[in-house]
Amino acid sequence: MLPKYKRILLKLSGESLMGDKNFGLDSDVISRYAHDIKSITELGVQVAIVIGGGNIYRGMNEAETGIERAQGDYMGMLATVINGMALQSGLEKAGVYTRLQSAIKMEQIAEPYIRRRAMRHLEKGRVVIFGAGTGNPYFTTDTAGSLRAIEIQADVILKGTRVNGVYSSDPEKDPTATRYETISYNECITNNLKVMDMTAFTLCMENSLPIVVFDMNTEGNLLKVVTGEKVGTLVS
Repeated sequence: MLPKYKRILLKLSGESLMGDKNFGLDSDVISRYAHDIKSITELGVQVAIVIGGGNIYRGMNEAETGIERAQGDYMGMLATVINGMALQSGLEKAGVYTRLQSAIKMEQIAEPYIRRRAMRHLEKGRVVIFGAGTGNPYFTTDTAGSLRAIEIQADVILKGTRVNGVYSSDPEKDPTATRYETISYNECITNNLKVMDMTAFTLCMENSLPIVVFDMNTEGNLLKVVTGEKVGTLVS
């Protein structure tokens, strides 16, 4: 089985790590993700990962919380590091070598983000997890994923979600929604299909970085995407 991509960036939402819980981490989900990721590293695919922090802290409305936006965003960045540590632990339990790099310095638990060092780890077969977003408030983890993917010269962004691809409308609300197998960046913009936030999406478009949106919660889907099976939606 030959992989279609040599180096990927896997973007996961923090919410996906909750499983059926309302908050926090589900150890079964982390274990399943770790084994799915291991299956593609065994093919020789180089894997980098960016995880959101929405299961722990979601940048809430300033009017509701009294926490200003920048402060809230930094709190969210710390949440992504907690998720990164949890996934790192799951991967190492599965026998996968990993490195956690953080855009905010915290030497006791993560390496600082250094692009060349990250690429060297990937070349040596280690899974690299990027924590703390871009290190700047007002940017989402989608933007961090796009930015890191371009920096490390990934072949593709694999966006693992709860739905199997990009639909004409929200399939959880509209039963008549149809799934696209492939779609162009421009069509996504014209039809206002929210694949990622606009900053992240524009970065991908300007750098011709393809995005595959797929359902990460179906076991084996990640392997199928990497080996070129028609799973999810390819945006290019």
